Amino acid sequence: MRKLVIAGVSPAEAAQRARAFDDLTSTENLTNALSRDITVREELVETLLRAAHAYDRNFLEEVLKSEMSARGIVNTWSEVIVPLLILIGDEWADSGEGIETEHLVSEVIKRLLQENARTVADPINPRPVLLACIGEEMHSLALYALAAALSERNIATQFLGARTPIEAIAAVVKRSAPPAVFLWAQLRRNGDTESLIQLPAIRPAPRIVLGGPGWEPRQ
Repeated sequence: MRKLVIAGVSPAEAAQRARAFDDLTSTENLTNALSRDITVREELVETLLRAAHAYDRNFLEEVLKSEMSARGIVNTWSEVIVPLLILIGDEWADSGEGIETEHLVSEVIKRLLQENARTVADPINPRPVLLACIGEEMHSLALYALAAALSERNIATQFLGARTPIEAIAAVVKRSAPPAVFLWAQLRRNGDTESLIQLPAIRPAPRIVLGGPGWEPRQ
């Protein structure tokens, strides 16, 4: 039943399937077939939210690791992780409680993403893509997801992480000449487009990609 829930089946349906299980088909084959067909993950997100409320770290890790393996980083991030974080954030905004739940879930997600952001042995890009949180930005979970997703596509990255001053980014750009630079800003105070003029002019010029709600769309 747990394997079926991990695959995205509702708990009620998982119970029915578990009772009818005849041992003729392996649970691995059954859950793999289900994972290919299911795209709506609301039931799974609700299950994970209950596990988070119960501080069931092992279940959270088991489910998310299975999702990343079966459906990939991007699908897991979009269909499961982001909806889960939104629900937890909404609960905190409504009640002012549950910050410990958010920290628990974030740490589990971060560790699993780091495990998936493996070193690419034979990358398709000769120079690594540069990833950084600009300014004083501390919210770096999306950056870990991007690093893992790029690794999954055999793209090497250089990860600078949270709170990277523009001067440090400029120094790395000058020395390593990355083909692309991704700068994450979750809070508006960190998305300062004027600071980008400090990036050095190099050839070939890297593509600068700005991500996160901290950047002003009109700029």
